[in-house]
Amino acid sequence: MLKLSRRHFSAGSAVAVLALMAPAAFAAEVADVIYAGGPIHTMDDANPLVEAVAVKAGRIIAAGDAAEVMKLKGETTQTVDLAGRTMLPGFVDPHGHVTMGGLQAVTANLLPPPDGPNGDIAQIQQTLKDWAAANADTVKQVKLIMGFGYDESQLKEQRPPNRQELDAVSSEYPVVIVHQSGHIAVFNSKALDLVGYSAATPNPEGGVIRREPGSEQPNGVLEEVAWLTTIPKVLGNIGPTGMQALARAGVDLWASYGYTTAQEGRAVPGLAEVLKAVAAEGGLKIDVVSYVDVLVDRDYILKNHSRDYVGRYRNGGAKLTIDGSPQGFTAWRDRPYYDPVGDYPPGYAGYAAATPKDVLDAVAWAYANNLQIITHSNGEAASDLLITAIREAQKAHGRLPTRPVLIHGQFQREDQADSFVELGVFPSLFPMHTFYWGDWHRDHTVGPANGDNISPTGWYVTRGAMFSTHTDAPVAFPDTMRVLSATVTRRTRSGDILGPMQRVPVETALKAMTIWPAYQHFEEADKGSIAVGKLADLVILTDDPTAIDPMMLDQIKVAETIKEGRTVYTAPPEKLKKADAGRGMGNPFSDFLVRLAAERDVRNMPEGRRTPLMRKLMAGAPHNGGCVSGVIADMTRAMLGQG
Repeated sequence: MLKLSRRHFSAGSAVAVLALMAPAAFAAEVADVIYAGGPIHTMDDANPLVEAVAVKAGRIIAAGDAAEVMKLKGETTQTVDLAGRTMLPGFVDPHGHVTMGGLQAVTANLLPPPDGPNGDIAQIQQTLKDWAAANADTVKQVKLIMGFGYDESQLKEQRPPNRQELDAVSSEYPVVIVHQSGHIAVFNSKALDLVGYSAATPNPEGGVIRREPGSEQPNGVLEEVAWLTTIPKVLGNIGPTGMQALARAGVDLWASYGYTTAQEGRAVPGLAEVLKAVAAEGGLKIDVVSYVDVLVDRDYILKNHSRDYVGRYRNGGAKLTIDGSPQGFTAWRDRPYYDPVGDYPPGYAGYAAATPKDVLDAVAWAYANNLQIITHSNGEAASDLLITAIREAQKAHGRLPTRPVLIHGQFQREDQADSFVELGVFPSLFPMHTFYWGDWHRDHTVGPANGDNISPTGWYVTRGAMFSTHTDAPVAFPDTMRVLSATVTRRTRSGDILGPMQRVPVETALKAMTIWPAYQHFEEADKGSIAVGKLADLVILTDDPTAIDPMMLDQIKVAETIKEGRTVYTAPPEKLKKADAGRGMGNPFSDFLVRLAAERDVRNMPEGRRTPLMRKLMAGAPHNGGCVSGVIADMTRAMLGQG
């Protein structure tokens, strides 16, 4: 049972003793760097708040009173004055998709106010032109100008741009802009030529090529399958070499939010090899752990899984996906959705993305091979199946110390929380849902009563169990302070508080981002707290999360990220002075992936319901979404030339 104990919260009393004795024990040593001058929250219950930290050769050699730690200062020691800023252990990403997050580096932000300037079509054109000029080398390399996040409902014209208006941006390169819903894109003439669309092209099943008035000529606006099936051609120029660049860019993005460990949460073997290649070249600034899809290539998982990093990369085990998106109405529930937006039959409760046989077999295989398996399960019915699979595997193979992980678990019953704790399943929850989609859940997916219990962090606290909190980036920015804010306040976009009984104290929320996900990854001996002997994975924040008004937590900025004693990110001064783009709406690429994933899930429904469902989701659910892992895998294959 994953109960909280001193062993789980910290490295234990022995570490506390070492921390207090550190100056004496390491009297012969000289620190490489000493940090002092601000609050240092260690996430170590035995030594929770210290004045200074000393680092040598990438590891912590002392944490305690400044006067004592300073005894380790020598002629070569660098001293860093925190100047009132706050230090924490580096954040550990319990679930995300770091490589695809790097694609944001080659896309323009087309969000409307307040998260972008794009309130009319002319401004969209200008934003694209400015972006292309500022990123001329990138445009030349990928032969594409791409933007995410436009929303005609927020444009003065109350319509999307058309191909001629995008031709005005560039007639040399394809221009593709993606609606904030992800279900629609607009192509310029060059892009239409690239994918072979003309007046003679019929609408594909499940999609629409919008036409110019009185003509069959495409006007540039493509709906659903009509646009989604073009992704391999649109992204085909990126290739494996470009994917390596995306991996580096993703790692940089994660580091900018204070992560010192990132996750590739549903890899295919080709992507895992890309990450391995980048690692071999020394291209990963922070650690990356990947989980390969268990329904794709089990032999690869068996041959490559490891607890040890090589060049900051390792394969941690297997990923299983049972269902889809809660906000996209494709999570598999045990009851009907509350008020689903779309042409759904009476009693519609979602559906499974994997067969019960596949789920039972995958979990049993993981146990038989002593492997960690992390499982995407959002709806109650999906979690029922996961619980059954784990019970059966434990009956057959015993209760192995593999730390199986529940990923997301948005809609749980309280008895399921009991079962997960009983079975030793580690819950990695997604409380950012309360901000980004909380209003949607309250009004449409589960209703007000059940909406209070999405991402039920409070249930696990009352059961004395650990949990982690993730961003599922690039579903949303890997914004650690948004995670912290959502976990503590559960404030929605509209300002409602969704499930006040599920809120947790700041200190608990911080553990769910540091020491507990380190435990989830079997890395609690090296990461997750500031304690003697651990890696010097650290983050410096502009403010103290434990002292600030909780409603201001999302305004805290990451000032510096330190990996094994080396600074890997320093915030530019201008970033520390303004709110980050996307903190109100999420980033446009994330929204594209979320909605595209929902459409992918709907395509897996019985044939008779596909097209009306897709159209309703596109037209009537501007904030809906889906599990991105499957569509990320599809896009990855396209960029690797495999699909």
